[in-house]
Amino acid sequence: MNTSLRIKVCGLTRLDQIQELIALNIDFMGFIFYEKSPRYVLNHLALDEIFKINHHRKVGVFVNENIEKIVEITEKANLNFIQLHGDENEIFISALKQKLNSKVGIIKVIRINPESVILTKEKSTFYFDQNDIDYLLFDTDSKAFGGTGKQFDWSILNTIEIPLPYFLSGGISEDNIENIKYLKQKPFALDINSKFETEPGYKDISKIKRFISSLL
Repeated sequence: MNTSLRIKVCGLTRLDQIQELIALNIDFMGFIFYEKSPRYVLNHLALDEIFKINHHRKVGVFVNENIEKIVEITEKANLNFIQLHGDENEIFISALKQKLNSKVGIIKVIRINPESVILTKEKSTFYFDQNDIDYLLFDTDSKAFGGTGKQFDWSILNTIEIPLPYFLSGGISEDNIENIKYLKQKPFALDINSKFETEPGYKDISKIKRFISSLL
């Protein structure tokens, strides 16, 4: 397995578990700011608590949120990356980029289903200015905007040219991680969430440790 793969743990809600993950040198910490999510972080942590978390790759996950709210939360929580998990278009992303601190990166999620327009040949160059985005993230499409624990058909990624480093998400577990070897363009990072929980927002740290060991 490729040991250069980064790991993002998403849907964090507990400070004690966050500290354990920091001790494991987890690369990206994901905090969900989508009120309909069962992992909505502001039900558990205040913005100043997130601000004080000593980690340099804190990711705020937003779904169809307005720009002003994203910028406000980013500043108050001291976020390093914004993950756009909704239907944000090129105009929105460009406007957001202009409002954010220049040091804040953007991750754009591409939700995959069999009818995804992103996968048709004429759209395979993607629909946004690549200069506004640092990473892509491919996830399984769902009405819940992620966190389903369901895997999409990864072989779809072999049919398109992916112009940026990307996170692979959607039901990643110890059972399917070996299939990454079949991807022509390997992911920059793995985004793990619901397969490593005992309940929404409560991570199984032992399982995460085993998963990291399996990558070595």
